[in-house]
Amino acid sequence: TLHASDVRRIQALEMKCYRRILRISWTDHRTNESVLEQLGVERTLLNIIKRRKLQYFGHVTRAGNITTHILQGTINGRRSRGRPRRRWTDDIRDWLGMSLAECTHRARDRTGWRKLILDATIVPDPQA
Repeated sequence: TLHASDVRRIQALEMKCYRRILRISWTDHRTNESVLEQLGVERTLLNIIKRRKLQYFGHVTRAGNITTHILQGTINGRRSRGRPRRRWTDDIRDWLGMSLAECTHRARDRTGWRKLILDATIVPDPQA
């Protein structure tokens, strides 16, 4: 699962790599927007991670073996007290905006699933 802290760390790593490419020191006090504008790129690392996670979900769903049952299965019994823990499939539901059952049904169609992934993780063109 991608927590908010993980998202921040991924974005920080991406900016650190861009700054390293341009040889910008942390003492130069350059904003992230100015670094992105100088390179002519947009932040894409998080979208790549989302796309790959969605592709893997479709792959496992279509496989129909024990990994499918593990991914979609539940454990009998009572859970511990407190807030429910964030599951791997919660990201899938949040990114696509549909239920897990609908995601599983859509993932069975490979070409339709690919189109759905592209629409969910589209990166806007900076020239447009």
